[in-house]
Amino acid sequence: MKKSLIIILLSMLSAPMAQAQFGVKGGLNVAELTGREGESASYKAFYHVGIFYQANLLGPIAIQPEVQYSVAGGNLKSAFTNYDSELHYFTVPVLAKVTVGPVFVEGGPQFGVLLSANQSGKLQVGLAPDGTPAYGNDSRPATGSFKRGDFSLVGGVGLKLAGNFSLGGRLVAGLNDINDVKNLSGINDPRLKNRVFQVYAALQFGKK
Repeated sequence: MKKSLIIILLSMLSAPMAQAQFGVKGGLNVAELTGREGESASYKAFYHVGIFYQANLLGPIAIQPEVQYSVAGGNLKSAFTNYDSELHYFTVPVLAKVTVGPVFVEGGPQFGVLLSANQSGKLQVGLAPDGTPAYGNDSRPATGSFKRGDFSLVGGVGLKLAGNFSLGGRLVAGLNDINDVKNLSGINDPRLKNRVFQVYAALQFGKK
């Protein structure tokens, strides 16, 4: 009896593994930083690349964890500044995926770790002799201005093509404030969240 239960359990565990597919993906990020008071945000084009593992569970349902190198950020403009932020992340989406015919929908959480950040444009570069802010064109590292962790929700749709190729689009909506500038509060606190639209192509390896 115990042997039978073990065999059944191993069969249930090995079934998704037998149908698992590894793959590679990459594409375009169109990103902005939202939520900052007194500044207008606009989108900037970046990119992402990564690998994924699709484990088919039951019928059309699958789980797809991924590992990506993804660049986010955007442009922020006010009466005194106009600069671009470029944020380099290591991201791990863990998505549920439902496929009906050639069409699939996917959604789930994404966890990101900031690797580095840069800012360039018209920035505050110091103080004038009278104590007022001094501005100039500048390009500088800005990793310390942003929190290391980013938590997002992901939703998207896609289309399976011939030859194990697929195309898809996603919205990655940041949930937590990523700004890490000190000594600011209330209405002047520049709260920032990532928002990224992704368009990607993917290639799967393995047996369908």
